[in-house]
Amino acid sequence: MIRILLADDQTLIRAGFRALLDAEPDMEVVGEAGTGKEAVRLAAREKPDIILMDIRMPDDDGLAAASRILADAAMAGTRIIILTTFELDEYIAEAVRLGAAGFLVKDTEPAELIRAVRVVHDGDALLSPSVTRRIMAQLASHTRASGELLKLEHVTDREREVLALVGEGLNNAEIAGRLFITPLTAKTHVSRIMTKLMVRDRSQLVVLAYESGLVKPGWSS
Repeated sequence: MIRILLADDQTLIRAGFRALLDAEPDMEVVGEAGTGKEAVRLAAREKPDIILMDIRMPDDDGLAAASRILADAAMAGTRIIILTTFELDEYIAEAVRLGAAGFLVKDTEPAELIRAVRVVHDGDALLSPSVTRRIMAQLASHTRASGELLKLEHVTDREREVLALVGEGLNNAEIAGRLFITPLTAKTHVSRIMTKLMVRDRSQLVVLAYESGLVKPGWSS
């Protein structure tokens, strides 16, 4: 069962999400928060698998709440999907940098929201297709020159290949097809890279792939 916390200051939106998600046999909404501070408190109590977090809320916005939750070692198993009406690059880039595993606009189709919850729960990162390339280009614009690649000194050549493909947005099955390996092997490589680079999820691997120069803006998978 995927345990989900809803954080949005609009009661009607929370009710709609709850009805949609609770109808799925493998999902359960375990709490609702109307403010950022309440989201942090409930997250600490419930330890949900997924938090659907609105950006604009009173008493700490969604980004501030996400930052506090993701910095808590006790919440290592919780993944956050940012939901907002406003498709603003600076919000999306900051959410990814903080370690949010997904970003979706609120007019996302119900089936896509349900799929996003499952994708993120399975360990993949997810951004709305309309913003992915734009945000990755913005992240790359902040690439640190010179010594950044030193962070990858303990990463093998094969792992660098995998990291570059993660940065291009490929999932484990697509990486497996590209490198002629099994999806399980691809998943193992991704897990080892995350351990070596001390990142908590795939979205941070995407950022690092760009910041290290392994992936450049405009490259296509």
